[in-house]
Amino acid sequence: MSFRLLACVLGLLCRNAGLGEVRYREWRHYGGGPDSIRYSALDQINRSNVRQMQTAWTFDTGDALPGSEMQCNPIVVDGVLYATTPKLRAIGLDAASGKLIWSFDPFAGQAKGGRGRNRGVTYWAAEDGREARILFSARSYLYALDARTGRPIPSFGTGGKVDLREGLGRDPHTLNVISTTPGVVYRDLLILPTLVSEDLPSAPGDIRAFDVRTGQVRWTFHTIPRPGEFGYETWPPDAWKYAGGANNWAGMALDEKRGLVFVPTGSASSDFYGANRAGDNLFANTLLALRAATGERVWHFQAVRHDLWDRDFPTPPSLLTLRLGGRPVDAVAQATKSGHVFVFERETGKPLFPLEERAAPSSDIDGEWTAPTQRLPVRPPPFSRQVLTEDQLTYRTPEARRAVLEQFRKLRSAGQWMPPSLEGTIVFPGFDGGAEWGGQAFDPETGLYYVNANEMAWIMRLVPRPVPEKRMSGSALYRQHCASCHKDDRSGTPPEFPSLVNIGARLSANELRQITREGAGRMPAFANLPGSAINAIAGYLLTGRDETVEMLPGDPAFLKYRLDGYVKFLDPDGYPAVKPPWGTLTAIDLSKGEFAWRIPLGEFPELAEKGLKNTGTENYGGPLVTKGGLLFIGATNHDRKFRAFDKLTGELLWETTLPFAGNATPATYAIEGRQYVVIACGGGKSGAPSGGVYVAFALPPRVERR
Repeated sequence: MSFRLLACVLGLLCRNAGLGEVRYREWRHYGGGPDSIRYSALDQINRSNVRQMQTAWTFDTGDALPGSEMQCNPIVVDGVLYATTPKLRAIGLDAASGKLIWSFDPFAGQAKGGRGRNRGVTYWAAEDGREARILFSARSYLYALDARTGRPIPSFGTGGKVDLREGLGRDPHTLNVISTTPGVVYRDLLILPTLVSEDLPSAPGDIRAFDVRTGQVRWTFHTIPRPGEFGYETWPPDAWKYAGGANNWAGMALDEKRGLVFVPTGSASSDFYGANRAGDNLFANTLLALRAATGERVWHFQAVRHDLWDRDFPTPPSLLTLRLGGRPVDAVAQATKSGHVFVFERETGKPLFPLEERAAPSSDIDGEWTAPTQRLPVRPPPFSRQVLTEDQLTYRTPEARRAVLEQFRKLRSAGQWMPPSLEGTIVFPGFDGGAEWGGQAFDPETGLYYVNANEMAWIMRLVPRPVPEKRMSGSALYRQHCASCHKDDRSGTPPEFPSLVNIGARLSANELRQITREGAGRMPAFANLPGSAINAIAGYLLTGRDETVEMLPGDPAFLKYRLDGYVKFLDPDGYPAVKPPWGTLTAIDLSKGEFAWRIPLGEFPELAEKGLKNTGTENYGGPLVTKGGLLFIGATNHDRKFRAFDKLTGELLWETTLPFAGNATPATYAIEGRQYVVIACGGGKSGAPSGGVYVAFALPPRVERR
């Protein structure tokens, strides 16, 4: 009997014999386990000794690029740590030493046209233990790798990979479909998140299950319903042919016992103007409960009808058990960008706290349709502020307040559901939440649910889009397809959306055309554009030459308005225009629907030196909670700190400065009786330096558990 097979048998015996929650002592899944609660039963590192925790090993991927990020939550199986790098390599490390075992480069050293994002990999093993695979995505391809060697499995798809753009009912050469978040495995199925363009044209957000052995699609759920399917009447009749989005990009949770997969979806494309998708747009912005074996819908809840605010469900849901009315209730909790937590009974979708139907204002943008009402939970209370008023604007300096107040009075601000406008509408919390993709932690011992959040305001302003014509200039094509991110003047909103001024000093003409065609980082591919249009855009950006080219007439996806860039509401010195806290960490007692504690998360070192401390900062990446009484979290952009808090009180017990910001969710595991906590340090957000280093922490060997 092989060692791997023996380990599988022993693990199964332990579960059946009730000898402990084996899954909570391992980190074999993205988010810790299929229930996605980021909890570990390991307690060697605990309240009494965490102050002695120190670096155990580091591994530098060597893959950092200017502006790159590393958002991976690594997994650990049989002593091997599996992770990804900023250049989208998959790697296997010795989890005890950090030494490289294998590396797989999906691009085989070819030019990649920029950086990429990836949050981790998925592990699958055959029931007999004789085969194990790493399922991993890079750009538009899903790969199956041998877990021991990192080599592609030739029998999977075509030569070890599957093109995610195929099988969606549209020309795959015109689609932008990538996967940045690991999927979940149910038996021999991989149910995979995908990211699609947020403007039109866009691919549909179909939920698909792939055979882990062959790569073939075994089932598909259409999130933009087709004729005869449930929800079809909530869209225009032909929307399924041209509408896009309504995709799951943030990840999923799996109830293996019930065979249910819980899938949160994002908004429909285009994000901010929906004149060609009048109706509620089911199943966009929806928590779906599907049969994992077949994709059959069991129940659903739509949180935002006809989304105009990019209010995606930004994070995997958490499967947890609460005590309500003196009895245990299996539940699913879903956090939102708007700062709310929806909690449902897991099998039926019944809300466990009351929901309130609220009237929503109508739009004054011509052609727009808005839902007359929207729903929000009465409990728990929102973990982010909901309405930005003058008294909540910054007081950091008199000059900053005057400038911010002058700008604010020209904008619309009335809380959730105020539609986009030509003047500019405040979105608070902003496009990046509230909650974000790092996920939430839940402690089964105490019933506390932990969520970190951003408290930033953004400005949402619509501007006219050039009308497609048979002949279009490079500048008009730029305004139509690129200016919503990079602005009309090409200045962008760095670092998320870089300036394209003097782009020729950084990229050659070929590199610019490749990025435009294939996408890079947060930028989608524009494979739908003919080569002549891509050349015209590149020529305009590189030389200012405004060449006119022939275009295909008639675009059913054309929309009259677009977003005027992703603009944070900042003061003249670049700090948030609102009063602190600018980032928070909240513990919620979900059985009561009440806060247990709430603290600022992070600070700006240069402001702290001047006495403005504990302001909180933007934060990306989630928390990890342990039986040892600890809550670990990195996430903060500006101070690069990795912290451990007392999970019951929020008291800071330990912190260290990372080599680069840890914009990722940490993982914990044990090797030969020693507990480790590891985090990816990739930086790259909000102007922070980029890196590509994994750092693992542990107690010194001499420290005994107390």
